[in-house]
Amino acid sequence: MLQVKALPLAELRERSSEKWREYPADVLPLFVAETDFPLAPAITTTLQRAVEIGDTGYVASRTPLAESFAGFANRRYGWNPDPARMRSTADVSMGIVEILRRVTQPGERVVVTPPVYPPFYDLVAEAGAEVERVPLRDTGTRWELDLDGIRAAFEGGATAILLCNPHNPTGTVHDRESLAALAELADEFGAAVVSDEIHAPLAQPGTGFMPFLAVSDAARRVGYAVVSVSKAFNLAGLKCALMVTADDATSEVVRALPVEVEWRTGQFGLLAAVAAFSEESDAWLDGLLRTLDENRVLLEDLLAAHLPGARYRIPDAGYLAWIDLSALDWGDNPARRILRDAKVALHFGPAFGAEGAGHVRLNFGTSPEILTEAVERIAALVGR
Repeated sequence: MLQVKALPLAELRERSSEKWREYPADVLPLFVAETDFPLAPAITTTLQRAVEIGDTGYVASRTPLAESFAGFANRRYGWNPDPARMRSTADVSMGIVEILRRVTQPGERVVVTPPVYPPFYDLVAEAGAEVERVPLRDTGTRWELDLDGIRAAFEGGATAILLCNPHNPTGTVHDRESLAALAELADEFGAAVVSDEIHAPLAQPGTGFMPFLAVSDAARRVGYAVVSVSKAFNLAGLKCALMVTADDATSEVVRALPVEVEWRTGQFGLLAAVAAFSEESDAWLDGLLRTLDENRVLLEDLLAAHLPGARYRIPDAGYLAWIDLSALDWGDNPARRILRDAKVALHFGPAFGAEGAGHVRLNFGTSPEILTEAVERIAALVGR
């Protein structure tokens, strides 16, 4: 079986992306959601050929992107979305903003479920709406949607919810039952559900992934999904995402977006996405999932051995670990001390909401060697 391995550290430091340019070379960067793996071969071949023939013009009005995603969704999720109900744009964040602008009025409230991806707060504001926080419920073994809190928010006038599924930073894959209940609530109150499903290809096989639009008729009536391969295949810089709908009314909302929203799609992003969605890339993605499975377990073992005060739950999906370091008494934002004294860059927990106090987010989409060194560096701070 294919095993996808991270590139050597010396080679990674040749990269010029945010992960490798934000901090000095003595810092191990495990903060931003970029991975350390080589591109899937089909993507490399596609991009190399595009450069060779100068295929660097405008994105065409007719492309195979939607059909490619539909095939991927059928193979990976057992879902058959209609390519005619999709439009592309530059990235998931842009898709979210453009949809929220059409399903909310200025000043209306949009529910978010912290701790959550920090740009969510800014995206709601960019769309002209206001954030209403309904934190995830911590059951002691997993995180789940607070459906009672969401009902109260809708009763109080919130007109949409920005769903993160799989959830960033906890790695939670929301189950069919909770998504169906959310859809019923939104349908009852005439609210929209905008589902960010960027981490969906990284759901581990043992958990699986349930697309929001595949849950129920109610979900299809109220829902919009925004998808991309940028996290799974490390393509964030190439700019390509899809806005997906499953109902006549929601499809009309997306169809009515200005053509410029679609023209913001990157040509290289589109070409790479088609290659990523193809069957040719399935074996690579499966190999990546095996590597991430090993890393998420390795991290648990490393924390138990070196930082027993840390609290960490193995995520259902992705390569982001949400770690509670409150017991170490390093303050509300322990990542600051870790960066300064251990030379390891982690994402600041409080950026995800008040629930992130004492937490850090760690990117384990790297080699076992880098992951091990990072934890050992952090552990060396204990008692200092």
